[in-house]
Amino acid sequence: MKKRIIGILILILVFLAGMWVYSLWQPQSTMDSTGNKRKILYWVAPMDSNYRRDKPGKSPMGMDLVPVYEDQGMQEKDIIKISPDVVNNLGVKTAKVTPQSLSRIVNTVGYVTVDENNIEHIHTYTDGWIKEQFVKTTGEPVKKGQLLMTLYSPTLNNAQEELLIALKSDNKALIEAGKKKLLTLGMASSQINQLISTRKFTDRVNIFASQDGIVSKLNVREGQYVKPDTELLSIEDLSQIWIVAEVFEYQADWIKNHQAAIATLPYLPGKTWQGMVDYVYPRLDAKTHTLRVRLVFPNPDLTLKPNMYANVKIISKTIKNALAIPKLALIRTGEGDRVILALGKGRFKAQSVQVGIESGEYYQIISGLKADDNVVTSAQFLIDSESNMKAAMGRMESDTTTKSDDAKPVKAEHIGMGTIKAVDEQKHLITIHHQPIPSLGMDEMTMTLPVAKSVSLSSAKAGDSLHFIMIKHKKGYIVTKIHIMNDKSHEMKDKK
Repeated sequence: MKKRIIGILILILVFLAGMWVYSLWQPQSTMDSTGNKRKILYWVAPMDSNYRRDKPGKSPMGMDLVPVYEDQGMQEKDIIKISPDVVNNLGVKTAKVTPQSLSRIVNTVGYVTVDENNIEHIHTYTDGWIKEQFVKTTGEPVKKGQLLMTLYSPTLNNAQEELLIALKSDNKALIEAGKKKLLTLGMASSQINQLISTRKFTDRVNIFASQDGIVSKLNVREGQYVKPDTELLSIEDLSQIWIVAEVFEYQADWIKNHQAAIATLPYLPGKTWQGMVDYVYPRLDAKTHTLRVRLVFPNPDLTLKPNMYANVKIISKTIKNALAIPKLALIRTGEGDRVILALGKGRFKAQSVQVGIESGEYYQIISGLKADDNVVTSAQFLIDSESNMKAAMGRMESDTTTKSDDAKPVKAEHIGMGTIKAVDEQKHLITIHHQPIPSLGMDEMTMTLPVAKSVSLSSAKAGDSLHFIMIKHKKGYIVTKIHIMNDKSHEMKDKK
């Protein structure tokens, strides 16, 4: 009995030893959800697809290597996989692609000017002398019907006498002719009616304001002799004003009459004026190649004053149910526009898109995305850099190959974030106060680093926030990529 048990144990041990030898001989594999074996091609660093090994281990940044499967290499050729810890450390944020009502908004600056349709120029219709003057300074407010000055005119006096004679004769034709003559000479209807009712002659004719406004010009004084071509004064009604703005040449076709406009003043935050496009001028400025646009705004409280500068938004026709993404999600390069799709479970993919109008903080997407897709809005430039690296490797390799342990690894890239303190374009140096860099065990500090010659520093200036990537170089480190976080292009400048 004991011999039988010992024999069985020996058989079991032989079987287990055989399975162990078999497993060493067989390629590494795992099972998928359907029970099929998945062959592991190699192991790769989560943040550096160039760092590959043929067995599990640690990356230069201290992270666990992740497996790459044979079917994954075929099915997920353009997909980047990043471990959840790295996603969290990078601060990756996403937003859904959603249908929205979008309007193209043109932001510009204009200056307030008088609505030329609301300027009254006051003249006499006959010669004479200013006898009394009741408005004596420019800038003085006046009301419609307010008495401005009186005029003594011999011609008007003679016309009054003719009307009085016609009234005495009760000749209706002469009376009508006399009234028309006085009206033609500029006498007010109220004064003519008073003359008819009282039959009393007046040697002074009243001059009234025909609208509310501000006296902008005052060209006469009491006792001055005037003629019909003498402008006595001008009155500007500021209850409605113009704002004349300029837009760039490429924006010219976006501006149409009657489009809505919003004006704000820098020193009155929160207060807005609603207006519209009144006129688009037909010519561009020969020097600046900008187009003038005239906007009209109600100004009942007279806050907007001529020659003020105002910030203006011109809003085009609304596009309803347009697919939209946040502006932060778009990566603009010389090769086209793209976004980083978040596919879930740490998987990301660079996706080319066709962009429509820009509306506030959003871009319209014409093609390349669908509703409810998730796009990356933070740290997408790092993922895009990794995607470009993977695509380049794919072009270089006709087949997937496995690197051995003794293969020379590529230099590890270290990602940092901080603020620029100084830039020396001549020496190609940059001084950065950076946050801790975990991959180097480096604390927060200020460093002056050389920058790769292929990286442009023209857009970098002191005070800018940035992400940067550096590698080991000689006795120190060199910056190979920078991304100015407030740069509108959202592009990565990198070493070729």
